[in-house]
Amino acid sequence: MGRRRSGSAVNKLFAWVRRQSMKVKVFLAVTSFLSSLIALRLLVKDTNQFFIASEAVHAAGIIVLIYKLTTQKNCSGLSLQTQELTAIFLAVRLVCSFMMEHDIHTILDFATLVSTLWVIYMIRYKLKATYNEDLDNMPKYYMLVPCALLALVIYPHTYHSHLSKVMWAFCVYLEAIAVLPQLTMMQKTKMIEPSTAHYVFALGVARFLGSAHWIIQVYESAGAYLFLLGSGYLWLPTVLIAEGVQTFILADFCYYYVRSVVNGQLLVSLPPV
Repeated sequence: MGRRRSGSAVNKLFAWVRRQSMKVKVFLAVTSFLSSLIALRLLVKDTNQFFIASEAVHAAGIIVLIYKLTTQKNCSGLSLQTQELTAIFLAVRLVCSFMMEHDIHTILDFATLVSTLWVIYMIRYKLKATYNEDLDNMPKYYMLVPCALLALVIYPHTYHSHLSKVMWAFCVYLEAIAVLPQLTMMQKTKMIEPSTAHYVFALGVARFLGSAHWIIQVYESAGAYLFLLGSGYLWLPTVLIAEGVQTFILADFCYYYVRSVVNGQLLVSLPPV
């Protein structure tokens, strides 16, 4: 009875949100985001842990995909384009990590890259018959070329080699939009099965944690953190924009994901455009 009343209250809350104007929805989203940031800052003292948590959550999302592919023998609803873009930015980031960091991030990136390559192999070869290629038709160069051009212009000005700095910028920009083919594919199908929904939700959580690190650092330094990396004054503001873009892209899906989970629905349904 208690659970039923709780679910009814949450459903009423979601229904109330849907009835509000766009301005009110934006205000509620921003308020929720800021409240979450404050809660994270109070609970976590070292903001660098947000990056580790972000990569760990991403890896957990990949594990969900591996479970789906091995148990269901079906890759329907998964975007090969997103997986290949993910593999590209992970490979570039791994190379940069070897040259620049050599820490826990390197290990997490390596594990996630290997898992992503396995997913790509399964979709492209073993489970090709179940792959919805006609729905996954966004060309990768639409995302690769702009990211590469932007990385040549805006990159961190640190003591590392010029190539490593450009590569790092490229993987940051590509990571921000790599999920677009998957979201476009889901928008076409309208109904998303659980494993794919869990994976995309994990990406949303990972991006929120990444954004939290940058925003909290900027706030606590009264804006000075924006200009700490040498003379690359545009670098960190651009990173913040990139993180914000991906968080915004995933926020709408995360809303419908949470609503479906609260309602006890196995499938996540998206509204028509």
